[in-house]
Amino acid sequence: MKLAYNIKDKPKFGQLIVFAFQQLLAIMAATIVVPIITNGNTAAAFEATGKGAVSNLSTVAALCGAGIGTIVYLLFTKSKSPVFLGSSFAFLGSMAAAFTGAISAQLGVLGLIIGAVFAGLVYVIIAIVVKLVGVKWINKLMPAVIIGPTVAIIGLSLAGSAINDLKTAPAGGDYRIAILCGLVTLAVTMVCSVYGKKTLKMVPFVIGILAGYVFSLILTIIGDNAGIDALKVVDLTALKDLFADIKVSTFVSFPTWDLWKDAIDGVKDLSWSYVGAIAVAYVPVAFVVFAEHIADHKNISSIIEKDLLEEPGLHRTLLGDGVGSMAGAIFGGAPNTTYGESIGCVAISGNASVITIWATAILAIIISFLSPFAAFLSTIPNCVMGGVCMALYGFIAVSGLKMVQKVDLEDNRNLFVVSVILIAGIGGLSVSFGEVNITTIALALILGILTNVLLSRKKADNNINIEEQK
Repeated sequence: MKLAYNIKDKPKFGQLIVFAFQQLLAIMAATIVVPIITNGNTAAAFEATGKGAVSNLSTVAALCGAGIGTIVYLLFTKSKSPVFLGSSFAFLGSMAAAFTGAISAQLGVLGLIIGAVFAGLVYVIIAIVVKLVGVKWINKLMPAVIIGPTVAIIGLSLAGSAINDLKTAPAGGDYRIAILCGLVTLAVTMVCSVYGKKTLKMVPFVIGILAGYVFSLILTIIGDNAGIDALKVVDLTALKDLFADIKVSTFVSFPTWDLWKDAIDGVKDLSWSYVGAIAVAYVPVAFVVFAEHIADHKNISSIIEKDLLEEPGLHRTLLGDGVGSMAGAIFGGAPNTTYGESIGCVAISGNASVITIWATAILAIIISFLSPFAAFLSTIPNCVMGGVCMALYGFIAVSGLKMVQKVDLEDNRNLFVVSVILIAGIGGLSVSFGEVNITTIALALILGILTNVLLSRKKADNNINIEEQK
């Protein structure tokens, strides 16, 4: 695709701030959902045991960790890969296991940080191997016939999340009103992207989200004044609570202080057996997420028309992802990973400028310290974000299908490979072994690779027949 800003291009300062804010909006919802889900899992576990609780993970701390993790990634990749890192969903089961272990040992989030370090070390080890043997084996193991449909299901697997958000009004309004607000957001986003001029065309998400937010807020105000609960969409509780008791700490706070305090408190109860249990929960998942790392970087490579596995190199992207994941967990509690939402934003806006990712990371850290900004962002309704995500996730899926266009689907071998990946992915096939969960995307990719290997003999036989005919 034609990019308005390439990797090394630098937008003007005013544009840069708007572009960064757009990237932040694209990744924010998923980034803060991970600690929310983990807190829910922890609360359920504590309720079941009747034992005391540990500190909850903070959503703003996760945002801070994502920003710091992304900066680490950009440094390792020499600012050549325009991708933002956010909280990883793949480790939710591992995080729950670490927290469950913390119930008896009272280690708190220390277990999560140790687990993220183990996961990051797996990436570091793989990076060393890749540096020694090169990346050609990756291209042979995962050609376009495998990577294309895998990227497509990354987007398609998120479709349910987008639709659930689209139907959710945080203030308790009717789901049909929520859908209307989401579709207004989507319509404005599409119109700006297709018909917008210059800068407007490059920030369709910002304009779309603002339009959806204002529309939702108007309906909410009407609903409040007229006593029509169905029209209530925007929940302003976070802002009301913030300004109920005004003081310096209300506006500026260090988001990771409670996390570090809880981790330090847990050191005295640390044991080797618990460390071993955490390793078992995290390390296998890290190998699974490696496959998603490849798919994400193949996807962004196709968008910017530059193979990132060659330059800056897969070993650098792995080091950036792995060490960035460690840093993200230390500051936010959750391991990080490359985000499809960020890649989708690059694809739709045509802005692959790495300086934008730098600005987004810095903005995420700043906002995590400023409570009013974090509170405001938290009031953006799910349905509004759902409308935007319909476009974001759709673009991820389409970018994968574009890779498949280059594949000869008249060849049954290729047809079977694509079919297995798509059906396994869309059908939601996953497998668990104890605390280790092989995600849908990873399992679909593994099945695609095995299918391709199984049927590779067909291609070899064809080549032999051609040589004999000569």
